[in-house]
Amino acid sequence: MRFRHKCGVMYITEKVLYQIERKYGVPQILRTAYTMDKRSFELLEWSMRHGRAHDVTPFIFDGDNIAVIRKPSYPPGVFRPPSGGIEPGEDFEDGVHREAFEETGLKILLRQYLLKVLVNFSYEDTEVFWTSHVFTAQAVGGNLQPVDTKEIADARWASFEELKTHLLLSLQNAKAPGLRYRGELQAAVIKKLAGRMGHEN
Repeated sequence: MRFRHKCGVMYITEKVLYQIERKYGVPQILRTAYTMDKRSFELLEWSMRHGRAHDVTPFIFDGDNIAVIRKPSYPPGVFRPPSGGIEPGEDFEDGVHREAFEETGLKILLRQYLLKVLVNFSYEDTEVFWTSHVFTAQAVGGNLQPVDTKEIADARWASFEELKTHLLLSLQNAKAPGLRYRGELQAAVIKKLAGRMGHEN
């Protein structure tokens, strides 16, 4: 197995993560791995072309509802919480706010750093490493409508019940490994949030 680690430019430093953890809490760390098909791996490598190897995924709440997005390439009915990358040299919180606004049209406040998910994606004899930083967030303004309409086809509010039933199943049953990974991430968040929202697992 060849391990591909793109050095490139620095996106998120350990110092920045330390500061984020002090402000938003120390996340639970999860580890997972997925074998990719050729097309999915090529898309992943394209997103890593400048050395990026992360995403930040905010679960944006408005009451008990959560903002979910749909990309043009997704199968019908597949929605998930938004995610995006911090740019090199960009303030972490500014980057999350920018990505959330581009994908949902919402202004947000970060609430809690829930999960740091370390994932190995592999195809044939090559493996790459990726990290998802997962937060809860509160919608504080804007209208739920994608700004970046090239990347995001639709956005809507979903109930917590939807998030843990048919929206979760649509990710878990997807052919694309990247969507199944999103399903695993979503299931982990649901497990952490279910008790505090008064829902049973």
